[in-house]
Amino acid sequence: MNFKRINNITGWVVFAIAAFTYLATMEASGSLWDCGEFASSAFKLQIPHPPGAPLFILLGRLFMIPFSDPNNAILGLNAMSALMSAFTILFLFWTITHFARKIVEKSNPSGEFTSTELITIMSAGVVGALAYTFSDSFWYSAVESEVYASSSFFTAIVFWAGLKWEHDVTAEIKAGIKGHFTKADRWLILIFYLTGLSVGVHLLCILTIPAIVMVYYFKRYEATRWGTFWAFIAGCVITGLVQVPMIQWTIKLAGKFDILFTNSFGAPFFTGFAFFFVLIGVLIYIVLKIAMKRNWNFLKLAMWAFAFVLLGFSTYVTTLIRSNANTPIDMFNVDNPASLVGYLSREQYGDWPILKGQDFTATPETVKYEATYVKGKTKYEKKGTKATPVYSPGDLHFFPRMWDSNNDQSHADYYASFAGIGKDPKTGKYYDSPTMGDNIAFFFSYQFNWMYWRYFMWNFAGRQNDIQGIEMGNVRDGNWKTGIGFYDNMRLGDQSKLPDSLKEDKANTSLFALPFILGLIGLAFHVIRDKKDFLVTLLLFFFTGIAIVIYLNQAGNQPRERDYAYVGSFYAFAIWIG
Repeated sequence: MNFKRINNITGWVVFAIAAFTYLATMEASGSLWDCGEFASSAFKLQIPHPPGAPLFILLGRLFMIPFSDPNNAILGLNAMSALMSAFTILFLFWTITHFARKIVEKSNPSGEFTSTELITIMSAGVVGALAYTFSDSFWYSAVESEVYASSSFFTAIVFWAGLKWEHDVTAEIKAGIKGHFTKADRWLILIFYLTGLSVGVHLLCILTIPAIVMVYYFKRYEATRWGTFWAFIAGCVITGLVQVPMIQWTIKLAGKFDILFTNSFGAPFFTGFAFFFVLIGVLIYIVLKIAMKRNWNFLKLAMWAFAFVLLGFSTYVTTLIRSNANTPIDMFNVDNPASLVGYLSREQYGDWPILKGQDFTATPETVKYEATYVKGKTKYEKKGTKATPVYSPGDLHFFPRMWDSNNDQSHADYYASFAGIGKDPKTGKYYDSPTMGDNIAFFFSYQFNWMYWRYFMWNFAGRQNDIQGIEMGNVRDGNWKTGIGFYDNMRLGDQSKLPDSLKEDKANTSLFALPFILGLIGLAFHVIRDKKDFLVTLLLFFFTGIAIVIYLNQAGNQPRERDYAYVGSFYAFAIWIG
């Protein structure tokens, strides 16, 4: 039987189920938080909060055009999220069937599958894809006018494209085509282009890169332990290069060029900005010519990747154009390349330590000041400074989890309460500093358990209600539960004594941890049957989940639930459910 045809048809059937579900249940208006801002921004092509989402705004405008009435325009944006989410499910289905097919081919390498084998592969895809379709966090993001549905689409299609590259390389090897750089590598260029485009929606898609690098390593090289380790390091490095040098440093340099050309050479605004990218294009062309002449294929691939990331990333030009129109919503006033730097780097939100930094009780040793520029009538003018606190080397340590000394939202007091540190009521100074043990405990108790694992179990074990869980240890609000009475009562107290308003909460779901158990079984099966693909999926799971927890380094008293940030990791777990 024709595997490709059946795989395509079944995938589109699953897509139809997901699309119908999301379109039928999408929001009739705007949800709380950013939806109203994004809807207003998309309707008039305006500038939302940093770091912006220009591609999302452009696509949203297209979907809003049929709704000329501003009161109903948000329905277009909600429908876009619903369809983007349905496409995410489609690519999840094809991802699962790709892995399942490889496992079946180990016992039947001919590629001609029996009916039983076909049903097994398709069933794996359907179960995993539909489990994710109806998962709590993804379903919620699928029906509102937020960026996370579109971001999930890019994550799904980029990861799937990596697997398509692997499939095409396998076909080339069977056809006798060998070597490191073949026709299949067009998929790699597409991956980098899609990654550049995804920056115009959200940065989460970048986190697929380590998994794709591992796919590349396993396919092109004879795998060893050290080779696998260095492939992992390479994946991390490439991710960092895309996030910082390719995205932030290029814009920072372009901004400096524009200041130089305008202030020193008297050129109009944007001249230096345009010159910089023309120069980048010329340099890419020269390096490509040298690489092709000397047969430096890795350099050639790197240059094409860099070029297509920048091409995809170019949607931010629309941000500059629309900001110059002085739209009513014009966050950060991004009307020049110099301000685009701060907009992209989320400058207004400040910086935070990740692997090395200070505790919340530390006092800055000095402050570093950097001049900031604003657009004047004919040139850039210095106006104000950016202040960055500098701490004593003795106050810096590994893995600072209790770092935020700003008490506007009671972050410092939250840390102190967690660590049992007292405070002088007269001076406001804390009597002690947190220990390394306190930092580790805060990471596991709050950042990992409360702000990640709780959300994970909402989706695969069950959810207590939709009331925000503000405090750890509050057994009434926002917890995960299974529906298994004795276990839930042991963790959360006697659930039968909750008031009817909570017991009948529509978000109260009891999954009896069945999706979680299926996922664990699938994980174990994957380890046994295909360790390489398991490691690829594990990297996707880690970088879109736990790595985000480590990177965000969230303080206590978060103003809302943050499950939407980790749906990529739930996506990876759904692969194991299948």
